[in-house]
Amino acid sequence: MNGNAPSSSDYRPLIGITIGDPLGIGPEVIVKALADPELRSQARYVIFGLHDVLTVAADQAEINPFWWREPYEFGSRVNTGVLLADFDDLPALPLNGDREPDALAGEASFRFVEEGIRNLKRGAIDALVTAPICKESWRLAGHRFTGHTELLATRFDTRRVTMMFVADNLRVALASTHLPLFELRNHFTIGLVHQPIDLLDRALREWFGIPRPHIGVLGLNPHAGEAGLLGDEEQRIIEPAIAMARNSHILVSGPLPPDTAFTPDVVRQFDGLVAMYHDQGLIPVKMAAFDQAVQVTLGLPAIRTSPDHGTAFDIAGCNRANPASMRAAIRLAIRLATIFQARRAAAEVAPP
Repeated sequence: MNGNAPSSSDYRPLIGITIGDPLGIGPEVIVKALADPELRSQARYVIFGLHDVLTVAADQAEINPFWWREPYEFGSRVNTGVLLADFDDLPALPLNGDREPDALAGEASFRFVEEGIRNLKRGAIDALVTAPICKESWRLAGHRFTGHTELLATRFDTRRVTMMFVADNLRVALASTHLPLFELRNHFTIGLVHQPIDLLDRALREWFGIPRPHIGVLGLNPHAGEAGLLGDEEQRIIEPAIAMARNSHILVSGPLPPDTAFTPDVVRQFDGLVAMYHDQGLIPVKMAAFDQAVQVTLGLPAIRTSPDHGTAFDIAGCNRANPASMRAAIRLAIRLATIFQARRAAAEVAPP
């Protein structure tokens, strides 16, 4: 695929989208999101997936197919519209009956992501949007990665990656990602806490146009440790990480008591928050904006977004999935890709 695009003001980036687990709701939310002509007009698209699966999703939603199909290995220039890069060499999947973790579906979804990443790395697409995968299906297919973030970090050969979730002005980065809670104590270091502060500050300045962002950092323990009475991780680890960030001229406050950090009066004081572990950050984000939140991977030299929900096997194939989060993930990918393009264009005309 050729990601070259005109450098005019009507630049429309080429957005790659992986359909995720073909037995989940990924195909449905993609079809529903891109059925909007206004959204399709903002960018060019290539979907990495299966024609049969997308066709079934479109039929169930009573949406006329708006894409054209070519085998994924051919590669094509996308001047306008939506191309489906079809993995027609994969075996057929059971789309009727109960949906559940499946090795064939896991292998398919892994290949979609691998092809998307390959195109992202070589600059053939401007951003990658990933629909949800099933981690158990990846395991059944023999793949050791616990999610997209870990696979992206490996393929881009970087250890500094952080998950950030965006829902309007609520922006939350995680110090740890897909890590069992009881394992956190074996990984909880000053560097683990400092990294999301640093990457979030950079993202807020470069991607969201906030010249001097104010970041709030949550504590790990109840009441942020109560000066060591309820745990000393705040004093030993979090406060030194905050001090390191301040030495780098980052405006940061904390540790904040986790049980009040997401109240409206506290949230509005900050441009972004750093949570210490997955559910500490994700429970409030999903309560506040389950259908609108978007995940962004920080630390990559490329743009990757995804909807903030899972495969939802219980409603897959029932035409009940809400495409709002996928739509938001696509819109954010377009916005960030356009910002990157504007910076590249400015650098090309800047004096040496």
